[in-house]
Amino acid sequence: MKKYFILLWFLVFFAPTFAQERPHSLEMLKQQIEARLSQVEGEFAVAFKDLKTGATLYLNEKTSFHAASTMKTPVMIEVFRQAKMGKFKLTDSILVKNEFKSIVDGSLYSMDIADDSADGLYGKIGHQMTIYDLTHLMITVSSNLATNILIDLVDAKNANATMRRLGANDISVLRGVEDNKAYDLGLNNTVTAFDLALIFEKIARRQPNGKKASKQMLQILFDQKFNEIIPANLPKDAKVAHKTGSITGVQHDSGIVFLPDGKKYVLVLLSRKLKDPAAGVAALAEVSEMVYAFVR
Repeated sequence: MKKYFILLWFLVFFAPTFAQERPHSLEMLKQQIEARLSQVEGEFAVAFKDLKTGATLYLNEKTSFHAASTMKTPVMIEVFRQAKMGKFKLTDSILVKNEFKSIVDGSLYSMDIADDSADGLYGKIGHQMTIYDLTHLMITVSSNLATNILIDLVDAKNANATMRRLGANDISVLRGVEDNKAYDLGLNNTVTAFDLALIFEKIARRQPNGKKASKQMLQILFDQKFNEIIPANLPKDAKVAHKTGSITGVQHDSGIVFLPDGKKYVLVLLSRKLKDPAAGVAALAEVSEMVYAFVR
C-alpha cells in the first residue's frame, strides 16, 4: 500500500513535467521552442519536417540569414552535379592554391590561416588533392580554403542556378569566403531555414544527382566534426548528417536526423545577433532535443 501511494504521489506531481518535456502536438512543440528561444537575446529561425508523416513546423522560415558555412552544402551539391555530368571525376586531383579573385573587381586576395578551421590544408598549398577530399574537408571541418578552391572549380553562379532548379529560391551563393571587398559592399551568401530544409530533404530522398551521389554526400555529412547543436543532446543511436555555420553573433546547424527505428527528419536551426553565443548554442541544442522527443 505504501508503494502505491508513493507511485500515485509521483505521478500527480511529476506527470505535468513529462508532458511539458515531451510535446504531443506540433502546436505544443512550437510553444516550447518559442519559450526556450525567448530566453536568449538574438533572432532565430527554425524549419522541421518529419519525412515519414510530412509534419512540419516553421518559425521565421523565410527570413534571410547570413549563410556563414551553411552555404557549403549547396557547393557540395554542385560539385557532385558536375561530377555526374562528366565535367570531372571526384577522384581527379587539382592544385591546392591560396589566391582568389574578388567578385567586386577581380582583385586577388588570399585566405588567412588564422581564420580557418582546417589549418592543415595550408601545408599542402602547391600540391595536388582530390576533389572528393577537398569536398570532405569543406563539410566536415568547414575548411574555407577548400571551399574557395571548389567554388573556383564549379563557379558560384552554377551552384546558385542549381539551387533554383531544386526549388530553393532564396539561397544565394554569391562568392567564396573572406572576399572582404564583397563583404564591405554587403554582397554576402544568404540562406533561409525553409530552403536549407528543402535541399536536405532532397538529399534524404536521394533526389539531387541520383542515389549514389546522395549516399556519398550523406556519408560526408555524417562525418561532421562540429556537433554542438543538433546532435549535442541526442542519444548516440541517433545519426545526424549535417552542416554547421558560425560567424560573429551567428550560430547555425542544418541537417537530417536518422533514428534507429527508421524514422528520419530534417531540422534547420538558424540564429543571428547573439549577444552570448554559448547561450545561443545551448538553446538551439535544447530545441533539437525537443524536436527529437516529439518525433519519438
